[in-house]
Amino acid sequence: MADVARQAGVSLKTVSRVVNQEPHVRASLQQRVQEAISTLGYRRNEAAARLARGATMLTLGLVMENISNEFSSRLAAAVEAAAAQHEALVVFGSYEESADTERMLIESMYARGVDCLIVVPSAADHGWLAEHPGLTTVFVDRVPRGLAAADVVLLDDEWGGRAATGHLLARGHRRIALISDDDGLSSVHDRATGYRTALAEAGVPADEALVVRGEFEPWRVAREVTRLLDLPAPPTAFFATNNRAAIGILHALRERPERPAYVGFDDFALADVFNPGVTVVRYDISRLAGGAVDLLLNPARGARRLRVPVELVPRGSGELPPP
Repeated sequence: MADVARQAGVSLKTVSRVVNQEPHVRASLQQRVQEAISTLGYRRNEAAARLARGATMLTLGLVMENISNEFSSRLAAAVEAAAAQHEALVVFGSYEESADTERMLIESMYARGVDCLIVVPSAADHGWLAEHPGLTTVFVDRVPRGLAAADVVLLDDEWGGRAATGHLLARGHRRIALISDDDGLSSVHDRATGYRTALAEAGVPADEALVVRGEFEPWRVAREVTRLLDLPAPPTAFFATNNRAAIGILHALRERPERPAYVGFDDFALADVFNPGVTVVRYDISRLAGGAVDLLLNPARGARRLRVPVELVPRGSGELPPP
């Protein structure tokens, strides 16, 4: 901070006020300080700032749906890496798809002095968080229900669903099943919206008989895929809206003579080992985690929403033609 003050020609106190976003600093001084920060590559040391105020080391909480899910474990590792850059600690909690457990974890972390939280929210209403105005929270992957204003880091889910379905349509498929839609989870719902948008743009009517809703456990998905393939007019392709659903498709196809095309949303281990490899919509998990940590450590008035881009990765399964 002393280097920034010398570079900008201002006092150390002025640098501190600008960095801490205190009011009543002249715009010209703010600009000089920000230019000096940019020139010198200065980054605020959150741990040192807290120790200077007599506080303990910064602790972030991460509340996720299910740590055993590969998405959650990858997110946890990425959040830990992003937090380490600020010398912060991370504590984890998994609510195992129980909204009551989710609330208990959040309130327990808050009561035990966790400074701020990153939450992958359940489908439940989160309006009760208004009872804890002192708790800084950023939501990841899903928009929380019941909160009028919330900081959220999202994937470009609708684009991903549209790209995956368009990829299958471009290979000649017209009977494309959706596994799995869910109005309660914004990410899954947006991916399904992209699916329907791509069908509409291609002039292909959406057949709701080919839509599986709210099933994500691989064994349940496998059962639904088998049911769809046994229809008189079965699908020739599948779009799975998350990695567990994609694994469920693979389970079902082990016992089937058909070779439908399929695209999954979320990459997963061994996706490129299968024959054919699994075509997926993927993204940089570190950008998702880093965006959440940055929002936590740089609070601002008003709700903020960051969107992380996704990309389609062809590996073979999404390129299979219809029979």
